[in-house]
Amino acid sequence: MIDLLELQKQFILAHLKEGDIAVDFTMGNGGDTVFLSNAVGASGKVYAFDLQEEALVSTKNNLVAAGAPKNYTLICASHHRVREFIAEPFQAGMFNLGYLPGGSKKGVTTKCETTLPAVQAALDLLSPDGVLLVAVYPGHKEGEAEGAMLFEYFATLNRYAFCASKFRIINSPSAPYFFVIEKRDDHPVRHPGKAKKNARRAERLAAAINEASEALKEQAQAGEQT
Repeated sequence: MIDLLELQKQFILAHLKEGDIAVDFTMGNGGDTVFLSNAVGASGKVYAFDLQEEALVSTKNNLVAAGAPKNYTLICASHHRVREFIAEPFQAGMFNLGYLPGGSKKGVTTKCETTLPAVQAALDLLSPDGVLLVAVYPGHKEGEAEGAMLFEYFATLNRYAFCASKFRIINSPSAPYFFVIEKRDDHPVRHPGKAKKNARRAERLAAAINEASEALKEQAQAGEQT
């Protein structure tokens, strides 16, 4: 059986290494925060967001219990305010949408009106070759709406700048699923030198093809004359 949680970690670890910066946009009880903290190590940095103070308390307790490096900053604020707290690019980000597991305020959940601007800001801050993972829980009305909204938004991303994928168990429609957004590291806007190099390579290739075509024409004409 496919373990979606383990699969999520593999996507993150393919882009994240020791010393990097990572962001947990939905802290909850700190499961993702602990994972990211250990992944980047003592020389890295982790920011984590949640609206509820009890999430920060629970996360701090879990970080200490797990023996995680003291490389984290826990922020009691909505994730759509990320730009107020983070100005530097980060390598990996995680959203785990929905409710705080075991929380006392069951009515507090992520919502479309703050999730979308948070995701948009995250993509802007994401480093080249970085990854953003967004887990969706369609078993409740707001979660279903978030998933539909994000699918439409991710489908509009420039495919030359991002690779957007969706992973879902298709015979369990109410089960959680997730999106993986990878920012390409060779987009011309961010790497103009590489773009020029690729353009020169394309010109040389076109010239070689043209020369080969002319040679074939000459051979064909010589054959007709004989």
